[in-house]
Amino acid sequence: MNTYETLCQELADSPRTWLITGVAGFIGSNLLETLLKLNQRVIGLDNFETGYQHNLDLVKLAVPDTAWAQFQFVQGDIRNLKDCQQALESQVDYVLHQAALGSVPRSLEDPIRTNAVNIDGFLNILIASRDASVKRIVYAASSSTYGDHPALPKLEENIGRPLSPYAVTKYVNELYADIFARCYGLQTIGLRYFNVFGPRQDPDGAYAAVIPKWFSALLRNEPIYINGDGETSRDFCFVANAVQANLLAATTLKKDAVNQVFNVAVGDRTTLNELFTYIRQLACAVKPEIREVTPIYRDFRAADVRHSQADISKAQSLLGYEPTHRITSGLKNSTAYYSAYVNKHV
Repeated sequence: MNTYETLCQELADSPRTWLITGVAGFIGSNLLETLLKLNQRVIGLDNFETGYQHNLDLVKLAVPDTAWAQFQFVQGDIRNLKDCQQALESQVDYVLHQAALGSVPRSLEDPIRTNAVNIDGFLNILIASRDASVKRIVYAASSSTYGDHPALPKLEENIGRPLSPYAVTKYVNELYADIFARCYGLQTIGLRYFNVFGPRQDPDGAYAAVIPKWFSALLRNEPIYINGDGETSRDFCFVANAVQANLLAATTLKKDAVNQVFNVAVGDRTTLNELFTYIRQLACAVKPEIREVTPIYRDFRAADVRHSQADISKAQSLLGYEPTHRITSGLKNSTAYYSAYVNKHV
């Protein structure tokens, strides 16, 4: 067995207690499902601002009743320290901090709210975790931290200037985590996500990510828009890879891995033009008449990075991280979800 398979077996044999912030969100609900299936006790915190009850309902359907009974939900806001403290009243071993206000465009439109959630909220979680003596916090960092640094692939130690308020907030998270490690002895690990996608990622709304948005648009006979010439590239990472990284980071016994940040991705680059072709091919199996659909090109989006690709060797060597899904297999595993979603939300 590889490192992750071994860990899953160990967790199943030895239940622990986890807090997931943003538990009703896309990544949070996938973490919840995995942990409950591994016989873990989970407390979830969410205010339903960008998370959804239907995500929790889908997890309930996916796990045995005995596993669901191990889940405790706390409705609250990370901007409220008392809510964070309430979520940590039980003896929690690990905190998986996923709650945030994502999206570069949203941060450009509302930097104050983005700052309040992503920085003030993160500080509250750090304080509450320190005071509750948790073993470790694993927090969602972001590839946006690389900013205008031109080198590819992205190495953790080489960052540029942030290009958006969102990027600033995620970098400040890393700085605060480092300070709490140095000053208070709190163990933290940051995971710089690169374009995570998969089931339960919301296709609707003004700030929907590209993959669910395009799946949904194709299946609804809506136009597909590409910002720029379509040669912008990203390192798209299926959500199962992100789940793996969180569990490995929370439980690693390697001292060199603690109080570090790690890229979480696949190490590939896919252009938007290639991505559209992949998604259209998969959507055709559901709706054959879209075979000839072509995208509409428009201006580049403000503050967008042109190319992004991760070097994942640090996570591989220190965490034992090995992505199980690349872009094509991840998209295949997402098609059924978006088809069902669109049928339900026509």
